[in-house]
Order: sequence, then structure tokens, then C-alpha cells
Amino acid sequence: MEHSILVVEDDELLADNIKTYLERRDFEALVCHSAEEALELLKTCQPDVVLTDNSLPGMSGHELIKHLSSTAPALKLIMMTGYGNVEDAVMAMKEGAFHYLTKPVALPELKLLLDKALETERMERALSFYQEREAHNSGIKALIGESPAMRSMKDMIHQLLDAERRMDNSDLPPVLIEGETGTGKELVARALHFDGPRSKEPFVEFNCASIPANLIEAELFGHEKGAFTDAKERRVGLVEAADGGTLFLDEVGEMDLLLQAKLLKLLEDRTIRRVGSVKERRVDLRIISATNCNLEQMVQQGKFRRDLFFRLRIISIKVPRLHQRGEDVLLLARHFLARHGKRYGKPNLRFSAQAQSLLMSYSWPGNVRELRNMLEQTVLLAPNPLIEPGQLNVCMSLVDEPPLQVRMNHAYVAPVEHADDEELPHGESDRVRSMLDKTDWNVTKSARLLGLTRDMLRYRIEKLGLTRPDKRHW
Repeated sequence: MEHSILVVEDDELLADNIKTYLERRDFEALVCHSAEEALELLKTCQPDVVLTDNSLPGMSGHELIKHLSSTAPALKLIMMTGYGNVEDAVMAMKEGAFHYLTKPVALPELKLLLDKALETERMERALSFYQEREAHNSGIKALIGESPAMRSMKDMIHQLLDAERRMDNSDLPPVLIEGETGTGKELVARALHFDGPRSKEPFVEFNCASIPANLIEAELFGHEKGAFTDAKERRVGLVEAADGGTLFLDEVGEMDLLLQAKLLKLLEDRTIRRVGSVKERRVDLRIISATNCNLEQMVQQGKFRRDLFFRLRIISIKVPRLHQRGEDVLLLARHFLARHGKRYGKPNLRFSAQAQSLLMSYSWPGNVRELRNMLEQTVLLAPNPLIEPGQLNVCMSLVDEPPLQVRMNHAYVAPVEHADDEELPHGESDRVRSMLDKTDWNVTKSARLLGLTRDMLRYRIEKLGLTRPDKRHW
């Protein structure tokens, strides 16, 4: 017997028939003949469903359901009622009952309704678990970093959240999060939601660059049956799904100009109209958007609406690049190393001093996402707990930055602060001089092409005694 049903029915014959029917179908059935008796029993047992008659001696079934809806909101409640009392059952549903049955009760119909109630309860329990897990992994605590740039950003988020807790929950201002790809804009959006006043409500994310422009409207605003060729049934859009909570629009700069106008209307009026519908629906949601584009420049170019830009950017949060965060690189690297190590069953992983120096010398054009993904591969292939520079690997960047693999050949020989004892590789002088001549002794550009930091290249120039042919100061 997997599920327990509490039957509250003063008709003993009907109660026994229901009990026998349910037990033959592998339910555990408990029977009470009054609401007061049921409340006493509920102190010591936890049934999955309460099935109650409306007309009971003493407290009515409607009063019982009203009481349980407030004291045990997760409990599924079903009312049985005569044809003349359907209005009471409908009222009970409005107050929290799952459904109702009319008498005489058709037992197969009861079985179907119980199965539906139990499946709904299972899905709600699973959803609650995932929502709690999502909330646990979100919030400001998920923003790892102690650099001045990160502290400044987190202080701003704290100030915004403090202000929002004193505001009307239905009038929270839109927030625009700006930053390069891979910096963690989604984590900032989640922090604003899960540490904010709408944390118990839905957080719905939509990437504006993930689907074709002609499908975005239906995805966001929903559609009616027959609105277009493939609209075989009515569908609720993401905006309605986020009602009461937060809608996060990632890569909002990729949105089509026509849809920008509809988004502006949503921000101004808090109403939407499904595709193919003539009826407007009011929604209550908070909009957070993010972009890696320069929206001000796009406004000047006519690619983004000026009025929408200013409406979205009532509050603006800029997420710093990883290379601007100093020691946060190592803090994040150790975090990802431990997380991936736990995932792949490789505990106690650590970086060598040379590997740490290499991590700090790279500019990370892909930001935190590049660091995380590179370290997952590193952990997966790690033969022992100590991570050396040669184990660090990263794909070629999308900019003119040498990959981390290139730096492994040059940058990890010794940290700069101990360079006095460094023996430079054979042929280093010819290689450095050749690159300097090629770039007309542009130290910054030469360092980038060699896979070194500017300071490391300066050290090599001094160590090797190199001078510019025309003797000008470089």
C-alpha cells in the first residue's frame, strides 16, 4: 500500500464501500465519521488525500476543508457533495480543495480523481524540491569574489535589495545587467530574485538570442489555438508563467525592434495579449534584463529603442571582467577545482605554485565561464592531486590573445617576484628579440604574442640585456 486516503463520511455503509474499494486497489484507507474525529486523527497520521463529505454532523466538510487549506496547504482535499450543494464544493475549491465529486459517487471516477491528485502532489513535491535547491544555489552568496570590483558590485546589490524590501512588491524597478559573455550576469539576476521580496515566486529565464525572432513573440506572450499553422492548442507564454515573480531576459540586445515595442508596452502597462487573441491580460512581474552589447551605441545606430533602453536601465549593474578581479581568479579556480573534483570523485586536488602563476597571468577573454570549463577538463584528466601547468588547457580564444597552452611554454618558468634566480631557456634571446623587432619594439603587443605578461617581458629584456637598435628608450 503506497498511498493513504482519509475518508470522512457519516454514512457508514458508503464509507465502508469506499474503504473496501480503495483497499482492493492497494490504497490504505482510514475512515472517520465526523470532521472533529478527522482533525484528531490528523494529529497522529499524515494521509496523502482527504476525501470528505460536505454534510457532516457538527463541523461541515466545507469548514473542514477551509481549516485544512490553511493549516496543511500541501494536503490534497476532495469534497463529496449532493447535486444541490455543488456551489459549496466550488467555493471549497476556491479556498484550496483539489476537486469535488457529486453523489452518488462513481467509484471508478473516484479512483481516477485520486490518481490525478496523487500525481499532482508528486509533481508539486518535486517542483518544491527543485525550487528550494535552486534558491539554495543562488543569491548573493553564489557571487564568489572579494576583489574591490566584486565588493563594489555586491554592495550595490545589497543596497538595492534593502530598498526593495521597503517598497511595494508590485512596483519593483527594472534592472539592466551589463557585462561581457561569461562574467556571471545570470548569477546577478538570480541574486536579485532569490534574495529579494519575490523569492518564493517563479524565476523564469529567456535568452533572446536562443530562438528565431519570428518565434520569440509566441514564446514570450503565448498564443491561442489556431493563431498560426502549428498552433494546435492554446499555450501560456513565459511572461504569464512568471506572473508574481521575475522574468529574466538574457541578451536583450538581440531582440527584434517590433518585439522591443511590445516589451515596452509590457513594462508600461503590465498587460499582454497572446498571439491570435483580442483579450489583454494583466500580469504582475519584475523584469531583469542582461546584455553583453553596448546598448547606448545600438540606440545611436537605431538598432535599439531609446525609450526601451531608458525604461530597462532604471537600475544598472555592471559585472566586471575576470581579469579586472585580481586574486578572485585563484579563489574561483579553487572553487571550481573542488566542485569538479567532487563531481568526478577526485578529492583534495590542488594547484602547484607554477600553475597558480599561470592562471594569474592569463587574461581570460571568456571570463568565468572559460575558467570553469577549462578546469572541468583539467579535473577529468588529472592523473594525481597536484595540478601542474602542463595539465591546464584551454581552447584558442576568440580574440587575438594566445591560448593558455601557449603561455605554458613561457610563463610558468618562475614567478616574477623570484625572477632573479631564473635561468631563461636556451634560444630565449633570439626569440624575444625577433618578436620585438617584428612589432617595432611594442612591448605590450610583443608580450601578448609571446604569451607573457608585460612585466615578464620587461624582465626578460633586462635579463638578456636587449636594447633597441636605435638606442631609444622602450
